[in-house]
Amino acid sequence: MSDSRAQIPALGTLLTAMVTPFTEDGKVDYDQAAALAEKLVQDGCDGLVVTGTTGETSTLTDEENLGMFRAVKEAVGGKAAIIAGTGTNDTAHSVHLSQRAAQIGIDGLLIVTPYYNKPSQAGVRAHFETIASSTDLPVMLYDIPGRSSIAIAPETMIGLAKHPNIVAVKDAKADFAAATRVMAETDLVFYSGDDGLTLQWMAMGAVGLVGVTTHVATRRFRELIDAVNANDLAKARAINFELEPVVRATMTRVQGAVAAKQILKWQGVLPNSVVRLPLVEPDEAEIQTIRGDLAEAGMDFNV
Repeated sequence: MSDSRAQIPALGTLLTAMVTPFTEDGKVDYDQAAALAEKLVQDGCDGLVVTGTTGETSTLTDEENLGMFRAVKEAVGGKAAIIAGTGTNDTAHSVHLSQRAAQIGIDGLLIVTPYYNKPSQAGVRAHFETIASSTDLPVMLYDIPGRSSIAIAPETMIGLAKHPNIVAVKDAKADFAAATRVMAETDLVFYSGDDGLTLQWMAMGAVGLVGVTTHVATRRFRELIDAVNANDLAKARAINFELEPVVRATMTRVQGAVAAKQILKWQGVLPNSVVRLPLVEPDEAEIQTIRGDLAEAGMDFNV
């Protein structure tokens, strides 16, 4: 086992893919980001992903991305692993962001499959290996074909596992058969990339979750993961059933960053629910649907 793989526990088991808070006029609110990071860690997160998909990274400038890395590191560095979302569909750009993140002192990198370009599997492998070789940081691959248009094939992932810095996978494609093969043939550590499948993933061997619903139900997800690790399947099932309408509210009604910001506003965690175009805030019908889901879970807000 390589030195990088020995660092895997430092990446955490409950990671929230943080939203990027904005001011009312659309600027990144670094103070709110720091406060949110502190709350998430206090409530049970031992890792945070900064400016991933939910962090609206595709509409942030490089300086805004780097500013978020600094703000979160200053707020909770040493208390939780900080994973920087530095993957883009441009390998050279991803290398640049990754190297800048490393200079800031980030603990790891989340690299998404290159989107839109639609490369071959050879291109996918070369993309990941080039970025992974650009720093000494541990890398978590992000397999999400619903957004990237291509999946990481099992053979590609098995090959990537040979790279000393590629140590983990955030899986958002739910191909359990493919993942079983990769788990059996490599030391890659898997994380659920689908909030609603956390129990299923962990039962199969994943170590935890990189989630969005974890913004609004952090402590219950912490309890779910701890219950699985304690082999208390009955408790884990009960919490999983309880969380289902919360996951539905956060992940299925509108885009995840949009829903998470709206709920965090209702919870009084964020002062607003501002997102950047092309994302828009939920309309009244969507708001009522989200509120209905949350009420089903016993989360009713007088707003």
